[in-house]
Amino acid sequence: MPTHLDFYYQQAFELESGAILPGFKLAYTTYGHLNKERNNVVWVCHALTGNADFTDWWSGLFGEGKLYDPADWFIVCANTLGGCYGSTGPLSVNPKTLQPFYHSFPQLTNRDIVQAFDLLRQELGLEQVHTLIGGSLGGQQALEWAVLKPKVFQRLVHVASNARHSAWGIAFNESQRMAIRQDPSWSSNSGEAGLEGLKTARAIAMLSYRHYSCYEASQQEPGNSITDNFRAASYQVYQGEKLTKRFNAYTYWLLSKAMDSHHIGRGRGGVSKALGHVAARCLFVGVDTDLLFPVEEQRFLHQQVPSSSFALLHSCYGHDGFLVETEQLSRAINEFYSTDPVRIVHYENTEI
Repeated sequence: MPTHLDFYYQQAFELESGAILPGFKLAYTTYGHLNKERNNVVWVCHALTGNADFTDWWSGLFGEGKLYDPADWFIVCANTLGGCYGSTGPLSVNPKTLQPFYHSFPQLTNRDIVQAFDLLRQELGLEQVHTLIGGSLGGQQALEWAVLKPKVFQRLVHVASNARHSAWGIAFNESQRMAIRQDPSWSSNSGEAGLEGLKTARAIAMLSYRHYSCYEASQQEPGNSITDNFRAASYQVYQGEKLTKRFNAYTYWLLSKAMDSHHIGRGRGGVSKALGHVAARCLFVGVDTDLLFPVEEQRFLHQQVPSSSFALLHSCYGHDGFLVETEQLSRAINEFYSTDPVRIVHYENTEI
């Protein structure tokens, strides 16, 4: 079974903005055992509302008999700094005031987040990582980390993500934050601040995570007599309410801003020059129906990184296909491990 642990960094931690966190905690999960050669490490970076337990949200990849079997691999995942699954975030107590941070929690970038991850990596004594893998926001962080610490990561599996966040993606995120701002409770300092707005934000997000064909297949009315109370409408309400039972508006706001800030070329002379620092063998994976991180973003990375591989997953689930199509993704990663890296591979789920 996965082991859930905590890492405490008890020194001042300077952020890219110049703000200072007075130390932090990262909640993290390990699964499997480090081998004698210490060359079987897989590090996972989770998506925006994910957590450190990758067996919960990416169970098709991790577990007994799966691609990453704990009998063979030592797998690590940390809940992001600013998160709400055990790591220091806006609902944590500020040791200087002895009150929760709430709105005073400083803005983070992906670069800040991976700097925190790297302090955990050093604490664990992991000098080499066989594979760094992440999707969506986690893919952004994985790429940033591969640029920041090129000697550490041997392979990068970058799924449904990009080199810099697009104007389209930023607009989606700002639309969600507008919904949170419209909630009158958002200006208060309480754990429940902005939750009604968060429901709407999540409903907006679902339209970027999924695809027209997915909604048509699962939410279209079976008959032709309905004029109100549509299945698709109730689904949007359900998704909003579901998220507020496990997440808070502060962290959602904070991590959506971190996603917007993603630009591996910032301060490095541009994207192309930054990608030149990547030493890992790279597999860039796209989903053919992804509206939020369209395939051209992964193809761009493949074209920019010499000797990288590219795989295209076929799915009706849009961006969420990176979580759903784990059979295709497993085959793509196995192919990446076993063949010449300069490959373009298309995988299709025959059940769809």
